Order: sequence, then structure tokens, then C-alpha cells
Amino acid sequence: MRYTPHYLLTDETQVKRLIRENPWATIVSNTAKGLVASHYPVVLEEDEPGISIVSHVGRPDERAHELGEHEVLVIIAGAHGYISPGWYENDEFVPTWNHATAHLYGTPEILSDDENFRVLGNLVDYFEKRLPDPVSLTIDEDAARHIATGTVGIRIRVTRFDARLKLSQNKSPEVIEKIIAALEGEGPYASQPLADEMRRAHDK
Repeated sequence: MRYTPHYLLTDETQVKRLIRENPWATIVSNTAKGLVASHYPVVLEEDEPGISIVSHVGRPDERAHELGEHEVLVIIAGAHGYISPGWYENDEFVPTWNHATAHLYGTPEILSDDENFRVLGNLVDYFEKRLPDPVSLTIDEDAARHIATGTVGIRIRVTRFDARLKLSQNKSPEVIEKIIAALEGEGPYASQPLADEMRRAHDK
């Protein structure tokens, strides 16, 4: 990402929050055949030191990414959206795009079949727990284990990250409130998640 010091996010706790709230990740590998990108859900390992995430890929992707052989980039895209200069109510006319984004780097560890199945079960439970009647892989573990053979579990212990919160930090408090109000409105670029991200950043 472009180096913008005033938008840098260096707080590991906040990066973890972004991962929790935005688990649909893009995994990018620079392989012998060129760049490869795939999209998978990731779950933060809360009890591990630092930032550690687990996921799974389909077996074709395991080979395509050459997983375990080199570092990969995992992109976490949080709330983002178009910011119209018409919301500033002054003579500015240049729009922008606000966003919360984290780039995570690390070399994937390939999980054993048993650990992969445990991670898959945890992944399902993580998302199902919000539903009134959650489903679990334990409903038919034999069938679930058979399906799991088509996947490869991975753990990525993040060795470094590059994160940004670009949330109109260069604007006055009055303009920031106008932007948030527009994002919370009903227009074509309304975005409550982005409004919430801006409030979190500017209420500190």
C-alpha cells in the first residue's frame, strides 16, 4: 500500500479486530508460475501470541499457491466506501475513498488431517453461533470427514503487517461529522459499517 504515515495502523489489537470483523480474506502467492490469488474465510486464533490465523484451501489451490514453500500475503479488507466532496459543504471538489485495510505476511504451515478437521469444525461453529439453530459438523462426522479430505488446512503466524485506517483524518471535526451523517443516511453511498469505523477512529 501507499506509504501514508498519518493513516498507519500499528496497533496489533486493532488489526485483530479487523480480522474478526472481516474474515473473508484474499490470499496472494508469488509462485514459480506467477501470481496466484484465492479467497477464503479466516479465523483468528485468540489464544496464540501475536497474530495467528487459520483457514483451509481446496487441494488444487494448495498446489497452485505452493503453500508452505514461501511467504504469502493475506489481505483483510474492512469497511470502505466513496466519499463525495459534496458532503464537505465547502469549496473542495476532490472525492476520495475511505477504507480500513490490513496486509498480513507469513509462511503457511500445513495442518495435519485431524487438525484440519478441527479447524473446519471451529470455522463452522464460529459463523453458525450467531444463528438461532446452529449447525455443526458433528451432525454427521463421518460424512464431514470425507468432505474434509478435499481441503488442506493452513495456519499463518503473521510475521509482519502493513495496515491503514484512511478515515478522513485530514478533515476538520465538523466535516468528519458531515461525512459520517452522509454515510449513515439513505444515499447511494451510505455505509453504516464505514460510519462506525470513522466514529471509532475519531472518538478516541
